Parts: sequence; structure tokens; C-alpha cells
Amino acid sequence: MLETYADRLVCVRYRYDEQRKKRFKTVELIIAEVDWSPPPPPIQAETIVGVRVGLKEREMQRQVKRAGGKWNPERRVWELCYKYVKALGLEKRIVEPKVTIYSDS
Repeated sequence: MLETYADRLVCVRYRYDEQRKKRFKTVELIIAEVDWSPPPPPIQAETIVGVRVGLKEREMQRQVKRAGGKWNPERRVWELCYKYVKALGLEKRIVEPKVTIYSDS
């Protein structure tokens, strides 16, 4: 198998059919290769995340406060546990943390 398939060979397996008294040899092959980035790990329920809520969305602000949310004036977002963000249906409003890159030059 290795001579035939070389680097494309992933594994060889044997399957058995007791009724027909047969053994089958199967191979798993690589037929395509492309670059891929894994998805980010899931957010844990207790992780604090920033959520964007509009200034005029008073009722939503009250709901976020009741869920324990705190206003972060520096980031201009509400911060609260992800489990409450999910419960309120605000996943699409999550704001990625800002990253500052410092340069020596």
C-alpha cells in the first residue's frame, strides 16, 4: 500500500463480514490539501465580554445592568458574563478587545 499511495496514505483498515466470511482491506487517502485555520475556542460561560448597546436602547441597558453588567467607559462597552450575553441574545453585539501594538521605532 505504501508503495502504491506513498505520502497520500493515511491508514489501512481491515473489515470483517462474519456472515459472508470475508475480510476487506480499506485505505484512507489524502486527495486534497488546503490551508485551514481552526475556529476560535468556544467562549466559557463565566468569561467577561464586552457588548455594544446603543445610547437610546434604555430597556436593553436595564436588562444588561440587571444581569450584572458594568459600563466600561474606556472601551465604551457593557461588560458582563457570556452566559448572560447568550441569555439576552446579544452574541452578535460582542466586541473584540482592542489590542495595542507597541513599536520600538
